[in-house]
Amino acid sequence: MEEQEYKKTILIVDDEKMIINLLTYNLTREGYNVIEAKDGVEAIHVAQEKKPDLILLDIMLPKMDGLTVCKRIKSIMNVPILMVTAKDEELDKIVGLELGADDYITKPFSVRELLARVKANLRKAEVISNIENETKEVEEEGDVSELKRTNIIKVGVLTLDLDRFEVMVNDKVIDLTLREFEVLKFLASDPGQVITRETLLEKVWGYEYYGDIRTVDVTVRRIREKIEKDTSNPKILITKRGVGYYIAT
Repeated sequence: MEEQEYKKTILIVDDEKMIINLLTYNLTREGYNVIEAKDGVEAIHVAQEKKPDLILLDIMLPKMDGLTVCKRIKSIMNVPILMVTAKDEELDKIVGLELGADDYITKPFSVRELLARVKANLRKAEVISNIENETKEVEEEGDVSELKRTNIIKVGVLTLDLDRFEVMVNDKVIDLTLREFEVLKFLASDPGQVITRETLLEKVWGYEYYGDIRTVDVTVRRIREKIEKDTSNPKILITKRGVGYYIAT
């Protein structure tokens, strides 16, 4: 019973029984609790009632599409959402990112890749939760000194705390999704070096996303909206026209 309490709960939202069975089998083997919803309306109800630790959300759903579901759930609760899209639904992927989805994976997907994404997003959510609890305890004890930080990347006004998945610009904390954080981390690890979109796709998204160049551009745009004062004249995340992106030194 004690082990059961510490299992993370994953909500699968899909109307294809074969997909639900496949995901349930593999997630259960990894030690997760699995619950399911077969349409968009049920997904919102189950998410509110069961409060899962992460949601795997298909875009094509009966009653209410996954993009609308994502927007509504994100407006009422802070839970990692991984969108599940088809190969030809590039626009849906982009809109999903715009609506606050934390990550996405493309059908037909690699189970290994999906499990890795689930684990990474759960880890980020857990780290953030632990930091918030630690900070609250420190504040309650009247100790306003900073918690110890290690594993830092600092480039100009930009600071990345790799242990906390935390980004700061001019000492102001910026809230990024896991994918946005990974892109910024990859670029900041080699400041001044221009990184091509293809390299970002390979290193951050993985081979399954090869060729989906617009996804990189959308993610970069979302990062800029959060870290730049003027997105039309960026000073931190710079475009090398026709090549890729780099972090200004």
